[in-house]
Amino acid sequence: MRPATALRAIRFFHTLLWVFFVACILLIPLFASGGEFGSAFALAGIVLVEAAVLVLNGWRCPLTDVAARYTDDRRDNFDICLPLLLARYNKLIFGWLFTAVLLWALVLWLWR
Repeated sequence: MRPATALRAIRFFHTLLWVFFVACILLIPLFASGGEFGSAFALAGIVLVEAAVLVLNGWRCPLTDVAARYTDDRRDNFDICLPLLLARYNKLIFGWLFTAVLLWALVLWLWR
């Protein structure tokens, strides 16, 4: 496989994974608001597993290292199909969002 083709495939797959984890985060308050706490906390568990993977890999997605084999580009979005600023601040934005929705779910669970 040509390097450019491999990089495109990695970027596509990485972006699909990103969409999956963002969807998990966004669905947590919806499930919690509907009283589906088991589903909300299962989604939180999925996100926490991803966070553990990032922590164990020095706060880098393992796919970033794979993509780096196919290009010299090291912009913040070289390995994913996101706008540069979103890729740069992705962990900060979605880390805070995850914290907020998880707290929201916990409050709703405690008040049920």
